[in-house]
Amino acid sequence: GVMEKLGLGPEVLLQENPRLIYARLTGFGQTGKYARSAGHDINYLALSGVLSKLGRKNENPYAPINLLADFAGGGVMCAMGIITALYERTKSGKGQVIDASMVKGVAYLSSFLWKSQNLGLWNRPRGENLLDSGAPFYETYKTADGKFMAVGAIEPQFYEQLIKGLGLDSDKLPSQLSFSDWPEMKKKFASIFAQKTQAEWCSIFDGTDACVTPVLSFDDVASHQHNKQRSSFIKNDQEETSPRPAPLLSRTPAVPSFERDPFIGEHTEEILLEYGFTKQEITELYSEKVIEVSKPKANL
Repeated sequence: GVMEKLGLGPEVLLQENPRLIYARLTGFGQTGKYARSAGHDINYLALSGVLSKLGRKNENPYAPINLLADFAGGGVMCAMGIITALYERTKSGKGQVIDASMVKGVAYLSSFLWKSQNLGLWNRPRGENLLDSGAPFYETYKTADGKFMAVGAIEPQFYEQLIKGLGLDSDKLPSQLSFSDWPEMKKKFASIFAQKTQAEWCSIFDGTDACVTPVLSFDDVASHQHNKQRSSFIKNDQEETSPRPAPLLSRTPAVPSFERDPFIGEHTEEILLEYGFTKQEITELYSEKVIEVSKPKANL
């Protein structure tokens, strides 16, 4: 309802320009019991059902930072809605309003969980299934130097290479999918991974199909050989590291800016002046807290 209070709701603007695509990105959506309630990523995850699936055995569900609802279910889904509406407009010539709810977005993002319920992937309690830390071959393990390795050897041919790299004999081990043996196998794998450093394990598993990779910290990720070869990370003029835009387009790849990120409101006045607002109008918008204006201070 914020935009309606400002007289800038979709009904008003679409009358001015019927081709307009108006995206409304919210946590709970434009309608419903919680539509006007405050919330954060963890609340949207909870209401979508996804949070109930996240967590280890005998532990509370946990939210994985705020990537799932805010950025994936919210930002990415909203962007996809805009792209879809732009494509539809090439046929109809008309714009439309996009109701991008983070609850619905992250629920839709989790369609795989819903569609695979009858496959036996999720019929055990949280933290005891194939992909939620229940399996010894889909887990992270601590190394001798306090770092970690990520293991994702699901397919039997990959699992066999994992077992070989760990120095074990598969003939002397339980079946890979023997659920009752998973807890003991996790302990066995953990004790073996703890005997070597992350670098030593990389030297064993790099170049194999064991699906074993180092868990890289933000300090290490840009210098990893694979990421360097792919130019996956860039530095701006302040020597700050960040990911390069993805996915990579062959003909029109994104050209990243190497300047520092702008301060919130740094270019507000400049942009509004460019679009025909007067200084007085900008001052009024600022005083009514409709906009933010923040000029960087000179380094004297």
